[in-house]
Amino acid sequence: MIHDVDESIRALIRREVGDHGEVDVVFEAPTKEWAARRNTPTIDVYLYDVREDMRRRQAGIVDLHNDEGHTTARRQPPRFFKLSYLLTAWTQRPEDEHRLLSSLLNCFVRNDALPVDVQVGALAENDLALPLTLAMPPPEDRALSDVWSALGGELKPSLDLVIVLPWDLDRTKETGPPVTEPAVVDMQDPVAGRGLPPRAAPPAPPSRPARRARPARLG
Repeated sequence: MIHDVDESIRALIRREVGDHGEVDVVFEAPTKEWAARRNTPTIDVYLYDVREDMRRRQAGIVDLHNDEGHTTARRQPPRFFKLSYLLTAWTQRPEDEHRLLSSLLNCFVRNDALPVDVQVGALAENDLALPLTLAMPPPEDRALSDVWSALGGELKPSLDLVIVLPWDLDRTKETGPPVTEPAVVDMQDPVAGRGLPPRAAPPAPPSRPARRARPARLG
């Protein structure tokens, strides 16, 4: 699923940022060694954090119904995960990098969700636009400067892209067929064949009308 998100992001960027000529879209860590090997205009989309979105977690079981409205299976609801990407532009001149960043900003501001028509793989089967946020303040426990320090590179202008991915747990249990006949009580011994013959459960006794209170006799 994560690699399908990667390819969907690549397709969206190539569609929206195609007026800058031939630009590579890669998903590698922007380390000093990688930057030294780069020789073409590049947009790097680096996945640096994956964590569950606890606000979207659902409890309980979801019923699945057929065309007649009968429950055929029960399954656990999906879990949702936030995929955080560090978007950077790499060219020979800072001015060109800023133009690429501006195009990226314009691309994801116009799309508040990952469009269905660019999704590939398992994502395309769900037919759901994936919510995204761009350039939002990161949590207090995850500063972008710390990410750059961990990569061993110098701080560079970047965009923080977060996409919410539903993760299907694939835990489905089929239910039994609907009950169409009354219950049968069988008290026979299954080995010896002795005991009372099976019979249908007796119907519920009719409710009796409430007894009228007798008037009290005087004297």
